[in-house]
Amino acid sequence: MNQDIPSQVWQIAEPLVESEGMEIVDIEFRREQGGLVLRLFLDRRDGRGVTLNELSQVSRQLSDLLDVYDFVPGSYTLEVSSPGVNRRLRRPDHFRRYVGRKVRVRTSCTVEGRRTFSGVLEEVDQDRIQVRDEVGVHWIRFDQIARANLVVDS
Repeated sequence: MNQDIPSQVWQIAEPLVESEGMEIVDIEFRREQGGLVLRLFLDRRDGRGVTLNELSQVSRQLSDLLDVYDFVPGSYTLEVSSPGVNRRLRRPDHFRRYVGRKVRVRTSCTVEGRRTFSGVLEEVDQDRIQVRDEVGVHWIRFDQIARANLVVDS
């Protein structure tokens, strides 16, 4: 499966999404039981969330746009939704928005002898984040992060 598809979709979808007052939180393209799925997670920068009508409108516009560019091979299902409370954090500005909140970070390589960190996001700079957990303070570079999510305790 082409790993460049999410970045290509991000590039063409971002102006459309921003014109609707939203931002892209994440994009997934993967094979699931029913076939290929292209999934976009959208939200508002101010945290007000998005409505079903707004997501439907962007989905229709995005579907037309993707048909024009035609770089997604074969048939696929397009899904446009909100990221939910345990949202994925991907870009530095996503992390900055949640300083002081609990996060879970999985690294692509061993950092300080481990690959999973769950604690409070204390700081974000240009190249890395700082997470404090029960063991101490950990600096993790963005290029070491395989996946990071906001954690909302219920």
